[in-house]
Amino acid sequence: MKREKDTAYGINRLESKNARAAIIQKISADFNLMPLIAEAYYNQISDYFAQHADVQLTSGQICYEAVAADQPAGKHIALAKKVSCRLTLNDVQNDLQVLADYGLAGLRRHRILRLTQETYDQDALLSYEDLAVLLTTSPATVKRDIRALKQEGYFVMTRGAKHDMGPGLSHKTQILELYFKAYTFTEIEKKTNHSERAVYRYLRDFTQVATLHHQGFPDAQIRLISHFSDRLIREYLALYEQYQHTDRMTQLLHPEPVDEKKEALR
Repeated sequence: MKREKDTAYGINRLESKNARAAIIQKISADFNLMPLIAEAYYNQISDYFAQHADVQLTSGQICYEAVAADQPAGKHIALAKKVSCRLTLNDVQNDLQVLADYGLAGLRRHRILRLTQETYDQDALLSYEDLAVLLTTSPATVKRDIRALKQEGYFVMTRGAKHDMGPGLSHKTQILELYFKAYTFTEIEKKTNHSERAVYRYLRDFTQVATLHHQGFPDAQIRLISHFSDRLIREYLALYEQYQHTDRMTQLLHPEPVDEKKEALR
């Protein structure tokens, strides 16, 4: 005959003696909270710990708190949402070869490209100050290195670049223009230091704006629907006007319907 859990061997009492229960009891007592509320706080804090402190690392990696990519420019750093990122500070096999071929400055620039890309792939961004701390150098040196990388045709994704704090076209428009100029995804990735996933995301956003414009929506409505800035919408529409008759624009906005019979025969 199966015993009732409440009465068999005092299981309920024993279960209440674990570390989780002890922490919940302390939270309840220290902050004068009902046990149910204390348990909710415990669960939430456990989630925070898993996101920010329990990060699995491999050799050469560190965990670094970076500002989330969706945080607006001008928001105080103390109030901005952070992301715990796994960053490869030292990749022995590749870094030693770069050091041998290009020296210390070349290695530092190689690491800037890797760190900014890894951070962006985890939906966060590094600033010049972040890179300076990670690479044990000065923000001025980082700025000079990034300028040199840009002259070589790379786009370095920093917090300032993402939010287009400087003059000129946004990085999204520059990357999309490469696509419409018939560069391959591999070439765009190498030239701009952006992943294929990021390029596809920009194409998706551009397609939304261009399609709404093609359907006759005014710019004000496009802004309400897409939640993009007026500046970005203007840039996308200028890009549309310039490349609307190219093969890639046609394929993007007017894809040919899939022939199911032909697909079945493949």
